[in-house]
Amino acid sequence: MVTMQLSNKSHHDHPELTGEHPAGDMGQLIIAILFFMTWSIDVFYWRWTTFFNQYLPGIIRIILGVVFCGGAGILARKGLVTVFGKPREIPTVIREGVFGIVRHPVYLSEILLYIGLLIFNLSLIACGILIGAIVFLHYIARYEEKLLVARFGEEYQRYMREVPMWIPRLRSGKTKRF
Repeated sequence: MVTMQLSNKSHHDHPELTGEHPAGDMGQLIIAILFFMTWSIDVFYWRWTTFFNQYLPGIIRIILGVVFCGGAGILARKGLVTVFGKPREIPTVIREGVFGIVRHPVYLSEILLYIGLLIFNLSLIACGILIGAIVFLHYIARYEEKLLVARFGEEYQRYMREVPMWIPRLRSGKTKRF
């Protein structure tokens, strides 16, 4: 994947970055606030839609939640370090590290974080916001991919054919490590 510039950010020293959706950062912030507020209020106060918790033992919810949240943190860190860790002289499609496994590892990490929190305490209201977040992240990822295709043409189209957008492929003998 090509590094993407976060508009109006302190990343102006990265001229190799391509761009992002103008509403991307604000949309992600609004969704995060809505998710955390709704999830917290429903889990700790209302308890209107947390009745599914009784069907999954607490220890299993804790273990799975930690796995998802921890995986989200690792994926986000590796993706951001790959993009911003070192400046690139020549703009190019990044295929190294986690970008060789999925095209949008940082957005995927955001989704995994929300899923992990939902597993800790199942809230149907927060699940609805998660679905909205997935739709929004898919929309801005597609927008950014159009920018990348416009900039890199066939090179990025080949990358799109070879690397899945969200769910890693399990390939025997060709698994890429990050």
